[in-house]
Amino acid sequence: MKDWFAHHVIGLPELASSNGKAVDSLMVYIHWLMLALFVGWILYFGYVLWRFRAARQPKADYQGSTSKVPSYVELIIVAVEAVLLLGVAVPIWAKNVDNFPDPKNATVIQIMAQQFAWNARYPGPDGTFGRQDMKLISNDNVFGVDPTDSFGKDDIQVLNEIHVPVNKPVLIYLSSKDVIHSLKLVAMRVTQDAIPGLRIPFTFTPNKIGRYQIECAQLCGNGHAAMSGGFLVVQSKEDYESWLASKSGQAAPASFE
Repeated sequence: MKDWFAHHVIGLPELASSNGKAVDSLMVYIHWLMLALFVGWILYFGYVLWRFRAARQPKADYQGSTSKVPSYVELIIVAVEAVLLLGVAVPIWAKNVDNFPDPKNATVIQIMAQQFAWNARYPGPDGTFGRQDMKLISNDNVFGVDPTDSFGKDDIQVLNEIHVPVNKPVLIYLSSKDVIHSLKLVAMRVTQDAIPGLRIPFTFTPNKIGRYQIECAQLCGNGHAAMSGGFLVVQSKEDYESWLASKSGQAAPASFE
C-alpha cells in the first residue's frame, strides 16, 4: 500500500537504492499527514459555515466557542509532527552522516565538481589513491594529484560518467574546484553539497542496474544546466570490473574547460 501510494499518488521518481526506501517512507508519512490536515480543515470550515450561519445565530455572540477540541487537535498534530521529525527524519539523517561503510567493502570514489562538470577518480589496481596536494590543483589536474607519487600512476579519472557495481555500498568523497555545487542523485535519494576546500563523505547502496542522471541542486553559474549532463551508471559486478579494466592505465586527469 505504501509503495503504491508513493509511486501512483505522490508520483515519486524511480528508486534504485536500498537506503532510499526510508526516505520514501518519510515522504509518504508526510503526505498522509498533509492529506489528513487538508480534509480535516475543509470539513471544519464547512462545519463552521453551518454552525455559525446567520439564520442560526441572528445575534452576534462575542464570547465565541469555548470548546477545547481545537486545542486538543492542535496538540495531536504537534505530536505527530514531533514523531515524524524525531522518530523518522532525524534517525535517517543520523544514519547517513554517522554510519559509513568500511572502505575495504565499498566502492570508493573521489568526485570533484567544477563549472560545469563532474570529475570522478578511482583507485587503480593497487587499491590506493595517489597523494594529493591542493597547491597542485589546476585545469589539467583537478584533483591535485602529486605526479611523483607511484600510488597515483594507476589511478583512474573520468568525466561526467560515474560507474558503480550494483548491491555494493558506494562511498563518495565530494569536493569542489571553484564554487559551491550540490551533487543530487534522485534515484539514490541522496543530495550532498560540494564545498571548495572540504572533502565531504556520503554513501548509498545502489540495488538496481541502470543509468541515472546526476543533477546539481545548487545554482552554480551561467552553465548550471550543463551539470545535468552527468550520469551514474549502475552495473553488474562483471560489467563494472570490465569497465574498470578498460580504464586502467589512463591516469591522465580528466579535464574540462
